[in-house]
Amino acid sequence: MKTFNVGYLIGSAAKESINRKFAHALFKLAPEGLAFKEISWRDLPIYSYDYDADYPQAGRDFKKAIEASDAILIVTPEYNRSVPGGLKNAIDWASRPWGTNSFANIPSGVIGTSPGAIGTAIGQQHLRSILGFLNSPQMNAPEAYIQFKDGMINDAGEIADASTAEFLRNYLKDFHQFVTRVLTVLPRGAG
Repeated sequence: MKTFNVGYLIGSAAKESINRKFAHALFKLAPEGLAFKEISWRDLPIYSYDYDADYPQAGRDFKKAIEASDAILIVTPEYNRSVPGGLKNAIDWASRPWGTNSFANIPSGVIGTSPGAIGTAIGQQHLRSILGFLNSPQMNAPEAYIQFKDGMINDAGEIADASTAEFLRNYLKDFHQFVTRVLTVLPRGAG
């Protein structure tokens, strides 16, 4: 079985981000065939088209990391009922200069956690709209809006609740199947 290299973006720049902790716990539940590598956006300045003529190295490196991935998974909080500004800035860098959109034809998924009762539902919907515009095939179901509670992740860095772990295990199985389907129909380098 082929192993897909999944680049992941953490939507928060905070070192102690609950979404970073959540991502690490989530990946422990992944099926064989998915290998995860973080793509950091912390070194990117605020995007402006003034950079397009002489793209900085941080922007080029970020774009290359997206393009080198078989799929992208975005693990993000929700800020003010939307996408965190730093994450949106990173996506803007990856989609520019015009005509060099690094997300095109790369399958993607979104997931996130928040202390709020609806998790990251609204932020994820905004993110889906952005990824749709960028021509990134998206896993639209199942959706995963996880409410972060004390004790959700144990001292070993694992999802502590058995039913939540099972839901997330199935989410990753579905993501693996989705990536397989998309890359069978739309092989990398075909678009």
